[in-house]
Amino acid sequence: MNSDAAALTCEHLGKVYSQGPQEVEVLKDINLEVFAGDQIAIVGSSGSGKTTLLNLLGGLDLPSSGSVYVAGKNLALVNETERGLLRNQYLGFVFQFHHLLGEFTALENVCMPLLIAGLSVASAADRAGKLLSRVGLEARLEHKPSELSGGERQRVAIARALVAEPSCVLLDEPTGNLDRKTAEEIQDLMSKLNSSLAISFIIVTHDERLADSMQRKLTLQDGMLHESE
Repeated sequence: MNSDAAALTCEHLGKVYSQGPQEVEVLKDINLEVFAGDQIAIVGSSGSGKTTLLNLLGGLDLPSSGSVYVAGKNLALVNETERGLLRNQYLGFVFQFHHLLGEFTALENVCMPLLIAGLSVASAADRAGKLLSRVGLEARLEHKPSELSGGERQRVAIARALVAEPSCVLLDEPTGNLDRKTAEEIQDLMSKLNSSLAISFIIVTHDERLADSMQRKLTLQDGMLHESE
């Protein structure tokens, strides 16, 4: 595979966990290439290893076998500091639970990745404010998470994931805690941002409607990825 041409690539990826004297093979021989603008949904039963796979693709965990490449670099062959820099520059993350910092405003939460990357406070605030406006929160910049609805908090989380203009955003059940109407609004928002920014999305979800709206739908079964019908 040409890892340099893809936003993210994994080759022969495997993960084994030890449970006492036993070893449990959660993932085996997974291969995937993700290019700019791709929309990929990964579905599967609870406990099939979807979140484990997402964590490996994002460098939050390391594989037992195989490789994950981000920006052409093997995540297992760089130190934790460089993995953190690669995540900050090339990857975004959105989780089922938004993981916003409660003591900070929406604007400050979205600024965080840019401040970590070394941008000035003024530049970070300008970019974060513009992106929050794009996701419909221009009137909520100074509100803290406790003052926002569930859908608004998830919009902030999506803006935070996108603000550094990563190559790929990894989303773990992004609509899992939302009612149907709000979930559909988030789905529509992600589709528009994907089209306008050409950022690839990999979404792990139980939401079949969300999965069916993606360009590709993959099923994780028995530790392996299969193209869905």
